[in-house]
Amino acid sequence: MSRAASRQRTTAETDITIAVEIDGTGAVEVATGLPFFDHMLGQIGRHGGLDLRVAARGDLDIDAHHTVEDTGILLGEVLREALGDKAGVRRFGSVRVPLDEALVDAALDLSGRPFLHYEVPFPGEKILGDPPFDPQLMEEFWRAVVTAAGMTLHITMVRGKNTHHVIEASCKAVARALRDAVRVEGTGIPSTKGTL
Repeated sequence: MSRAASRQRTTAETDITIAVEIDGTGAVEVATGLPFFDHMLGQIGRHGGLDLRVAARGDLDIDAHHTVEDTGILLGEVLREALGDKAGVRRFGSVRVPLDEALVDAALDLSGRPFLHYEVPFPGEKILGDPPFDPQLMEEFWRAVVTAAGMTLHITMVRGKNTHHVIEASCKAVARALRDAVRVEGTGIPSTKGTL
């Protein structure tokens, strides 16, 4: 049975469509109008083993915040739908990922309980590009994902100086932890409650 979902979300600020195949090959097609964000979503798909398609139009003339946060909301919703009742999944995943001088830990639980611990300090400057990308938006993105998906996620920077490296290591770490957590290794719901 295919673990896939697709949805569209339209507001006065954004119009976003996302499709995900949990048991994919890492094929990615992303266009949000934010090149750096596209690159990070690509890392999530590729390293998560997800087939991921994202098309987003937002009010970038005002700010990137709405596009990034709303993409996170919709990504969380399609992940939750694609995972269904989560029967047989490993449930937990954790990994430590380096990227040059940056090192980031990610641990997640497909718990059904949304919680984000985000301990990733940045020096404050935007990442150059057209338009530039504010690294603070990644915390808003992950908060939106975990809230909509119903998962617990901890992201902690162990060390790092280059903001691009830190964010990319974070995305790769979450993707690899998610890849482990969604792996099917049994048949029952991995919870004493009988539901996740």
